[in-house]
Order: sequence, then structure tokens, then C-alpha cells
Amino acid sequence: MSGQRTGINRTQWLVLAFFLAVWVTVIIILAVSPQVYRSGLARVPGSLRVAEIVFVVALSGLICVISAGVVRRWRWLFWVILAVFLLGVLRVPVTVLELSGHMATSSPAWYIAVQGVASVAQFAIALLMLVGYRRSGVWGAF
Repeated sequence: MSGQRTGINRTQWLVLAFFLAVWVTVIIILAVSPQVYRSGLARVPGSLRVAEIVFVVALSGLICVISAGVVRRWRWLFWVILAVFLLGVLRVPVTVLELSGHMATSSPAWYIAVQGVASVAQFAIALLMLVGYRRSGVWGAF
């Protein structure tokens, strides 16, 4: 571990906070308005409640692995997150089209708006990640 910095910088905190916010949002949606995810989860064989639990456990596991990679500053994960977050901007026009009625949707308007806000946040985080990269390399502070 020689040469590796200790502590978590602003870029890492921001990415971790985003994934925590996503996890909390999914839990809240499942608790308050589970029908949003039910159409996708209904395709899974077995009980719908079991599918919801498996979904939350799988999402939690994925976020735990991502969080560990962020804290440990995995280079490959930096590039994956950066690419995915940059591509999140493509969701913004889709959100506008869905909310304006120019594109068909099966989700409630509030859920589409949440996705749009998350996409804007992803893109903003990606830009800050790029600033940090330009200043001090992979996982550099913005």
C-alpha cells in the first residue's frame, strides 16, 4: 500500500452519497409505491414479495461492492462510473419527451421526474470527476 493515499476525498464522498441516495430512494419507492417496480419484478418466477426482497438484496450487494471500490480507489471502477454517469445525460431528453407526452410511458410522472433528476445529478458528478481527474488523476478531488 505504499504511495496510496488514505482517507476519502470529496469526489469519493460525492459518489458514495449518490449511491446511498439511490439505495434509499429505491427502498422508499418500494415501501410507498411498489407498483412502480412490480411490472418488472412480476416476470420473475415465484412470489412477488420474494422478488422484491431479492431485488433489494442484489441492489444492496452491488452498491456495497461499488462502495468498496470507491473507497479503495479502484481505477477500473472510476472509468466505469465516469462513463455511466456521463451517459446519464442521455436520459434527460427521454425524460422531457415522456413528461411532455411525446413518448409513451408506463411509469408515473413523478417517477420519470425522479429519473430525470438522478440523470442530471449523475452528469454533474461525472463532470466533477473529470475536474478531479485533470487535477490529480483517477479518484482525484475536484
